[in-house]
Amino acid sequence: MAGFSLSGPKSRAVIEKLTDGPIGDLSFMGCGEFDIGLLRCKVGRLSVTGEMGYEIHCRMGDHAVLRKTLLAAGADEGMIEYGFNALLSLRLEKSYGIWSAEFTQGYTPGMTAMDRWIDFDKSGFVGRDAALAERDGNGPAQVQVTLEVDADDADASGYEPIWKDGEKIGFVTSGGYGHTLGKSLAMGLVNIEHAEVGTRLTTHIVGKERQAKVIAASPYDPTGQAMRG
Repeated sequence: MAGFSLSGPKSRAVIEKLTDGPIGDLSFMGCGEFDIGLLRCKVGRLSVTGEMGYEIHCRMGDHAVLRKTLLAAGADEGMIEYGFNALLSLRLEKSYGIWSAEFTQGYTPGMTAMDRWIDFDKSGFVGRDAALAERDGNGPAQVQVTLEVDADDADASGYEPIWKDGEKIGFVTSGGYGHTLGKSLAMGLVNIEHAEVGTRLTTHIVGKERQAKVIAASPYDPTGQAMRG
């Protein structure tokens, strides 16, 4: 399987050109199968850009055709392809983590707020006992936060140390520049006692100590209205 992320305020208008299925009725976070052009695809109504969007998956052999189909449908809407750094900027402004950075096998569900997706009433799944012990015990030692960084000519990129009064209390998981907000942002794991919004911290970027502070998650469109359309 392979696929594309179609994102932006006109994404629904683009995808509706390509199917006679009721894709406009697909609810936020909903999934379904639709004919997109001549291809049978699995479509999810979600996006990590913080804007309205869809994730469209097809068979690997149909990938090139799906790309051409989407670009042709979006030409009149001014649609363009975007790259990794654009997506990085957009997701940081939404405090959206990704696998291999904010989410790995080394971090627990409680550390990354992924525990909200766990059905603890379900028995027998791998890791249930450990997740329950974390939930019902003292909780995780570290939690994920969003930081606004007083950067100079470089942004955090990952694994920079985070300090509080000279003590290392965490590290950056990913960082970059938020072009919509005009701020240098980072996500990281810090000791839970230093995770409160407004906490002043420092980090090192390219060997220089920089001021940072914990800010509320999703600094862009915190109520998520853009995604929901």
